[in-house]
Amino acid sequence: MTRFDFAVHATDGRARTGTITMRRGEIRTPAFMPVGTAATVKAMKPDSVRATGADIILGNTYHLMLRPGAERVARLGGLHRFMRWDRPILTDSGGYQVMSLAALRKLTEEGVTFRSHLDGSKHLISPERSMEIQRLLGSDIVMCFDECPRADRPLAEIEASMELSMRWARRSRDAFDAGGEHAAGAALFGIQQGALDERLRARSAAALREIGFDGYAIGGLAVGEGQEAMFATLDFAPEQLPADRPRYLMGVGKPDDLVGAVERGVDMFDCVLPTRSGRNGQAFTWNGPINLRNAIHAEDERPVDERVVSDASRFSRAYLHHLHRSGEILGAMLLTEHNLAFYQQLMAAMREAIAAGRFAEFAAEFRRNYLRG
Repeated sequence: MTRFDFAVHATDGRARTGTITMRRGEIRTPAFMPVGTAATVKAMKPDSVRATGADIILGNTYHLMLRPGAERVARLGGLHRFMRWDRPILTDSGGYQVMSLAALRKLTEEGVTFRSHLDGSKHLISPERSMEIQRLLGSDIVMCFDECPRADRPLAEIEASMELSMRWARRSRDAFDAGGEHAAGAALFGIQQGALDERLRARSAAALREIGFDGYAIGGLAVGEGQEAMFATLDFAPEQLPADRPRYLMGVGKPDDLVGAVERGVDMFDCVLPTRSGRNGQAFTWNGPINLRNAIHAEDERPVDERVVSDASRFSRAYLHHLHRSGEILGAMLLTEHNLAFYQQLMAAMREAIAAGRFAEFAAEFRRNYLRG
């Protein structure tokens, strides 16, 4: 039984396509991971998520720790059994909440003490506790515990944060390796930090490579810096990481973000955007995003995008407009499925274009259609 293997099948420029093999199945790269924060991809059944083409989903350590509790999930057979998803699951470490819930936490060398946003109760997440929670959940790909500072913080703060994250990476590695049976069947990814600074990211990458991980994530982006700054960072960051391991850009993103990041050598992505947008009436299409709440769609008999195969394509834009304006749950369900299907179709198209050696042409055509709208 393969614990973790990554094979690159084809490259085209810096873009590459391959396969991650794990005991619960294969993950085709470039891969987009739908976000299942609280043991569910919102408005979707697990079988429906798989039917869109998803090979892997993401779960959230912080939220599952608070509710229903990692120990409870473990008693109920682990996250896969709990949510009836039998393929790989990647769990984030809780590190993102170090930034996003800054008003509710206290950070020390030991870890981060949170006040729960649910009831105000206090919780400590350290590298060791993060590894324990992810082990209790039964995660297939475990993320190191880190801090993710905003890119607009002073450089000295970003440097100190990166160095703290690298110390936490070593502690995460040690705690993961002590995980017995779980460690024998799961993988651990390190997370590169350093915001937009090439020198700091090089130091972070060197520290992570010295520790050694199954895959490497690019953290600290998609936190408000904008696409231009993100792409400028991705012009150097992926190349600082090992070429024989998957590279995962955390929290990204819009369809044009994905294409630009794949051009720069990224293999894995996650983002709440397709599901959150679907619940709010926005649909992603090959000709750009459309807001189905707008009155212009009230009598439009066309499908959202006839090239995207999903249940939503059976209904008119007019009907979807009606559902969203009426607050009907079916509207959120249909557009969430449509958006996830579009994202997976986009990833499949990129894999095909890379394998055929025509990724530059694909990317140019995509941008012409998508950005023109």
